[in-house]
Amino acid sequence: MNKIFKNRLELKNKFRSQQNMFGGWISFSHPSITEIFANMKVDFIAIDMEHSTITIEQSQRIIAASQSYSVPCLPRPVSHSNDYFKPILDSGADGLIITTVESRDQVESIIQNMKFPDIGNRTYGVNRAHNYGFDTLNYYQDWNNSSSIILQIETKKGLDSLESMLKFEHVDGIMVGPYDLSGSLGIPGEFENKIYIEACSEIIGLCDKYKKSCGTQIAKVDEQSISKNYDLGFNFIVLGSDLFVLWDWADNTNKLISKFK
Repeated sequence: MNKIFKNRLELKNKFRSQQNMFGGWISFSHPSITEIFANMKVDFIAIDMEHSTITIEQSQRIIAASQSYSVPCLPRPVSHSNDYFKPILDSGADGLIITTVESRDQVESIIQNMKFPDIGNRTYGVNRAHNYGFDTLNYYQDWNNSSSIILQIETKKGLDSLESMLKFEHVDGIMVGPYDLSGSLGIPGEFENKIYIEACSEIIGLCDKYKKSCGTQIAKVDEQSISKNYDLGFNFIVLGSDLFVLWDWADNTNKLISKFK
């Protein structure tokens, strides 16, 4: 088993055993940013292709940069379309984070597009994921049992349908989208609001019931925020993003500059 396959399986096993994990968001396309993030020794790096201009071609370079540091990579495509799933997976992604999942039918379609027969109907091809032909058969044999599927709950409709979605064996975890979920609940950005906290607790409880990992993201990374989310019951946290890091630095530096002008 080559290193990429091994790391991919280890990540899936971490999700399956609900281990405490950390990830990092990439919103900008230059692979040097990914290499810097990979030095944090996070468990995975996620590519935000939903709220960025990262292209499929650029995502392949990010995936390669992440895997070169033995960090698995989970892109988040802009939609559920197989027009995005197929080339991103063939580029070597270790799984996907799927935005705004709201129904059992959507989960069925996601699994069909992501897994090879006889689980799904992903088509066979040769590209970077298959080491350009040198590991093709191994990739086909290992993919279904080693790739990760993480569904995002970002709406009240998704919350209401969650239990039916968790019944799928091939779902490895759930990730709360805090901004979208709070907005859908009528309290955008109010993460201390009782309504939002109760929704998260419901999601965490259902994930525990079905032995699925449950995670979220935090924009401003500090010990208090991490502890609060782990104490609530999340077992994986995506720590900020390259965009948030730069924004925070620019904001703090601007305040410093203002003292001297």
